[in-house]
Amino acid sequence: MKILVTGGSGYKGSVLIPELLKDGHQVVSIDTNWFGDNLDDHPCLTKIKEDIRNIDAIPMDGIDSIIHLANIANDPAVELSPNLSWEVNVLASYQIVDKAWRNGVSQIIYASSGSVYGIKEELKVTEDLPLVPISVYNKTKMVAERVFLSFKEKIDIKCIRPATVCGFSPRMRLDVSVNMLTYQALKNGKITVFGGNQTRPNIHINDMVNVYKHFLGVNDIPSGCYNAGFENISILEIAEEVSKVINTEIVVTKSNDPRSYRQDSTKLLKTGFRPKYSICDAIKEIKSKFEKGLIHGSDEKYTVKWMKKLGLSEFKE
Repeated sequence: MKILVTGGSGYKGSVLIPELLKDGHQVVSIDTNWFGDNLDDHPCLTKIKEDIRNIDAIPMDGIDSIIHLANIANDPAVELSPNLSWEVNVLASYQIVDKAWRNGVSQIIYASSGSVYGIKEELKVTEDLPLVPISVYNKTKMVAERVFLSFKEKIDIKCIRPATVCGFSPRMRLDVSVNMLTYQALKNGKITVFGGNQTRPNIHINDMVNVYKHFLGVNDIPSGCYNAGFENISILEIAEEVSKVINTEIVVTKSNDPRSYRQDSTKLLKTGFRPKYSICDAIKEIKSKFEKGLIHGSDEKYTVKWMKKLGLSEFKE
């Protein structure tokens, strides 16, 4: 199969693409490389350094499936430049699905976000609950979902709503909860938890990759939205899990962040998918990579810091 992956050199893409290559697929990666080229060369891999907004530069001849990962990710990064985020997350998504349809692409797997639900009181947040996005980022992901699903009679569309992803990647991120708290423990011997009662759903990056692979080329599962999150625990509980692996002090301070997200992924499980990894696996892996000198706290590991250095903020400091 020939697969186009947008954001191929990103946090998830740089783990996903080597797995696709191992499975014998031909892969075309599109990435701006804002965070570097994190993919090794391979005879079945074509790497194109390009902005997805430049739709004419994205080749789709002979493409069977698209895994669309590229976006401005998370609330703080989107707030740096809301206009850029609407262009990348929504407008470019429309251009991609429209061009895909015109070129006979049979499937698009879109990386949405579990945060589209907003703050929910329900313990089981399922795909049929109303979406009440509370940030610009949430809104861009919700609208992009609607754009993709408007083509579902023409193309097989899967909108995946991931939980917060954790674990090691060649394009490492230290600004997501499990990774951030684990790195704090390793670097400082102390974890600072703001609030702590906020609940977050989580998914190991290897399980996230396996979700995309699970749907790839499968058209007998209906188009639609699928949650992908399996451990709904509080930030404080994450810190406590870290402390079981790494000897560390936990300091709890006040927080004005009320956001709690939960997910129920029964719909995904009914398609036959089974998770294999846990938060604890991610913590142990990050510890091992850190001890081998493979994780450093440089600015490019923090999306907002690096975007500011690249001049991608609309606001002057």
